[in-house]
Amino acid sequence: MRPIRLPEPPSPTIGVPEIFEGGAYSVIRRAVIIGNGYPGSENQSIGLVRALGLYDKHVLYRVTRPRGGINEWLLWLPVSLHQKFDYLIQLIQIYSRGRNYVPLPLENGGGSVGLASVLEADVKQIVTMARQTFEKDGPLLVVASGRDTISVASSIRRLASENVFVIQIQHPRSQLNRFDLVITPRHDFYPLTPQAQEQVPQFLHRWITPREPPDRHVILTLGALHQIDSATLRSTAAAWHDEFAPLPKPLLVVNIGWPTRHCRYGADLAKQLTAYLLNTLSSCGTVRISFSSRTPEKVSKIILKEFADNPKVYIWDGQEPNPHMGHIAWADAFVVTADSVTLISEACSTGKPVYIMGSERCKWKLSDFHKSLRERGVVRPFTGSEDIAESWSYPPLNDTAEAASQVREALAERGWRVRP
Repeated sequence: MRPIRLPEPPSPTIGVPEIFEGGAYSVIRRAVIIGNGYPGSENQSIGLVRALGLYDKHVLYRVTRPRGGINEWLLWLPVSLHQKFDYLIQLIQIYSRGRNYVPLPLENGGGSVGLASVLEADVKQIVTMARQTFEKDGPLLVVASGRDTISVASSIRRLASENVFVIQIQHPRSQLNRFDLVITPRHDFYPLTPQAQEQVPQFLHRWITPREPPDRHVILTLGALHQIDSATLRSTAAAWHDEFAPLPKPLLVVNIGWPTRHCRYGADLAKQLTAYLLNTLSSCGTVRISFSSRTPEKVSKIILKEFADNPKVYIWDGQEPNPHMGHIAWADAFVVTADSVTLISEACSTGKPVYIMGSERCKWKLSDFHKSLRERGVVRPFTGSEDIAESWSYPPLNDTAEAASQVREALAERGWRVRP
């Protein structure tokens, strides 16, 4: 599935961005989001900022890794070391070819990374801005998500702790006190459970994180944060009305992700999914299928071959506009592959039937996530025997709004509050 287009930040200019104007000393009226370039992570930060009422008062920065070639084998490195290594490789390549120019400055992420429309996360710049504008504009909320953003977010808090409130989304694995708040799913603490301890040899226990249970500044959620709420669903339904309203009902939306180390699958799952969809097709008015940009070709080919010419089935071709939000708003039921916590969490925020495909292939904390959802009656396994016309419901997951409420409480303890 092609990433959803994120809001464009203001163009880099000299001085402080326009949104950081006005505000009381103890009122947070602006936010900085530290992203990593992955929509699944960045949408969590944007969703939280939106729930706090700061959607129109935020600037998106990114921590960017070099991509392509050998860089795909170096993703385990800390991002700062990875950037320096890539810079060195560029220098070697340039001088070995006898060129008389040098690569782009390292602080801009290197010549092969970064987006012209998004500011590169610079700790010194953000810290300076937070300090210099504090008395006039009040505190700065910093929200980061993803492993590559940890060092930047923690450095901002260390250098400007009196001027910022730093929230790290997704578990940073260690030293949680580097942040004012950590927001993470409960299943990230699965390694501490007796079931998990039994799965790992004793001599490896000391190397598995997290090592400590959550403390008072950790906010636990069931799933991933996202941008979907009732207001978003209403506006999205109106925006996509002309395309979706005429479709025969019920509308079944199928979201297909990609295999991960905790949920492995390939052509075998694609064949099984195809067979199950064929069995349920008679109870559907319309089926709309979307692939992730990282869905393996061997998976997508099998499904395309079977359904490309079926008049009931529409398969998104990856071209803009991305219909994902329209699917969320207009679907009567969902089938989602078990690998994606984000896709599942978004679907479960609607209160509509959500069927999971391939959960039996998942292990470790992802298996624990599915177990929690089933116990709450939020999801059911997709077996191919479902009648999609028979609906069922549950209290929608509301992790983002609940997390935002706890953020407000934590700010109040510090004597701060988010603008009304």
